[in-house]
Amino acid sequence: MSGSTSEYAYDLPAELIASHPVPQRDGARMLVVDRETGALEHSHFTEFPRYLREGDLVVLNDTRVLHARIFSNDRKVELLFLRESPEGHCHWICLGKPGKRLRLGARIEIASARGEVISIGEDGERTIAFDSKVDLEQHGELPIPPYMNRPAEADDEARYQTVFARDPGSVAAPTAGLHFTPELLARIPHAFLTLHVGVGTFRPVTAERIEDHRMHSEQYVIPQETADRINAARRVIAVGTTVTRVLESQPPGPIRACSGSTDIFIRPPHTFRHVHALLTNFHLPKSTLLMLVSAMAGRERILEAYRVAVRERYRFFSYGDCMWIAPGNG
Repeated sequence: MSGSTSEYAYDLPAELIASHPVPQRDGARMLVVDRETGALEHSHFTEFPRYLREGDLVVLNDTRVLHARIFSNDRKVELLFLRESPEGHCHWICLGKPGKRLRLGARIEIASARGEVISIGEDGERTIAFDSKVDLEQHGELPIPPYMNRPAEADDEARYQTVFARDPGSVAAPTAGLHFTPELLARIPHAFLTLHVGVGTFRPVTAERIEDHRMHSEQYVIPQETADRINAARRVIAVGTTVTRVLESQPPGPIRACSGSTDIFIRPPHTFRHVHALLTNFHLPKSTLLMLVSAMAGRERILEAYRVAVRERYRFFSYGDCMWIAPGNG
């Protein structure tokens, strides 16, 4: 089944884009959507545990966001370090701007490390060979999304990481997990997997036909304990689109402990094999993430829920409010 990207557009007033988090980590509003009927309920994230039932398992992504945004010593070039390249030691695949300063053979200095652009990918990604290690934690900053229209601040060091972030490797936070506190986690059955969020997840869909969009691959790990607990659960509750993509990329049958990569593109009429319900934030218009949640509850139901969220002044995107796409009968 093909579709048009324009079918996933909606109108969002700019003032509803959350540029800062709410004062309390668990203080978000939560729009509850029954995935079978489309019925809506206004709630708050602190009420999330009461929607769970005996035998449910909440699965979260424990990736940690890298301090991946770094400026050159002369401040003329901004780089986003995406991942280490297999081409060699101290080689990184990066996005950078302005592109005219990052042509093939261009040189760049970050602290004491000197780098050279050795290749340019079709999507504009640069492979940069450095002569020594670049210390991202010391010299970089958290790559908060550009729609926040501000530089990273001290509060982002805590608030743009989940409280359970463990394994460094992402260039964006798994934002549905940002709402959880240690106290709330202690009240619910949960398990962790890891998917390192790449920039491809958030690239706009520029193709008019959805089927022509190409997803980028992202690395994941499902530990043995998590696989065992998923297989024993009555219902699997995915926290975020990243967890959903990992689990739905697995073959039918019991989940197995494994590591790998996935470029799965979930959109209607996807049949979910492993995930029964989804906690997620509100996503950008025409994005693959909006298509994923539409696959869970239906495009018309999701777009209606978004229209209600706009009318009721919910906060959108990474630091915004959340949506609980509940199984039938709540």
